[in-house]
Amino acid sequence: MPELITPCVIFVVSLFILVKASDFFTDAAEKVGLSIGLSPFIIGVTIVSIGTSLPELISSLLAVAQNSSEIVVSNVVGSNIANIFLIIGTASIMSTNALSITYDLVSVDLPLFVGSAFLLALIIGDENFSTGEAWLLILGYLMYLFYTIKGSEDNEQEAKEEQDSTIVNRNSGFLLRQVIIIIASAIFLYLGANYTIDSLIKISEILNIGKEIIAVSAVALGTSLPELIVTISAGTKGQAEIAVGNVIGSNIFNTFMVMGVSGLIGNLVIPKAVLDNGLTTMVAGTILLFFATQDKKLTQWEGWLFFIFYGWFIGTTFNLL
Repeated sequence: MPELITPCVIFVVSLFILVKASDFFTDAAEKVGLSIGLSPFIIGVTIVSIGTSLPELISSLLAVAQNSSEIVVSNVVGSNIANIFLIIGTASIMSTNALSITYDLVSVDLPLFVGSAFLLALIIGDENFSTGEAWLLILGYLMYLFYTIKGSEDNEQEAKEEQDSTIVNRNSGFLLRQVIIIIASAIFLYLGANYTIDSLIKISEILNIGKEIIAVSAVALGTSLPELIVTISAGTKGQAEIAVGNVIGSNIFNTFMVMGVSGLIGNLVIPKAVLDNGLTTMVAGTILLFFATQDKKLTQWEGWLFFIFYGWFIGTTFNLL
């Protein structure tokens, strides 16, 4: 089919941009975070997760503006599923050793990660999403950031006292360069994800695939590509805190901020198809990741298990199984 050539070329080019931009983004964010005394996990759940979640937020706002608000819920649920099963699975499989997590996940991050999934299920379970519920989700994310940063202050203060002044007190020129790299790479992350989504949608339209299926699979996967590339990059470098923190932070951001902000812009339509299959899969994946990280490591066999779950989800979504 000749009409598939152009969108396929756009997909390949935009994917390459995503790979390079995310690599620069991860390195620069880590340098800035370490320079000011932040732990790698805090870097993952704040700078990295928010930056890589911008495509979900922007695409969702555009969907509401174009009277296609059903894409928002499908995108959030599909992206969260891809983050858990595909991204964590890929990072675990590609890592030569088990991904070890030294940061304390149990105190704040994992409970809120699980809680956000259950809260979303309760909110949209009645196929209705109100403005009050949107504000509640935004408040939840602000509380998450507060407790995450507050809970790490003591450890960060001790780290600052032990670090050499030449590492902590970077000159302003160094920090400015890294901030510029972060901003520029974030822009390219968005542009790359945007063109990737557009090309995937065009390919799906040419192949005559329904809009809801596109949203929960192709669009969700497209907007999750930044998280995928950043997490793979961090995982292959042994930066497990960034890899896992990125997924946890991104899912919390998707649930609280993408849903919350979109709900303030316009009325969100909750597709029943998402409730029947996608939402259940997302909650199950959240619980599975919760138990998998209790020993503070992720092994390759656990990665393959996550892969199997994602394959099942895609298979049932397209009625292949």
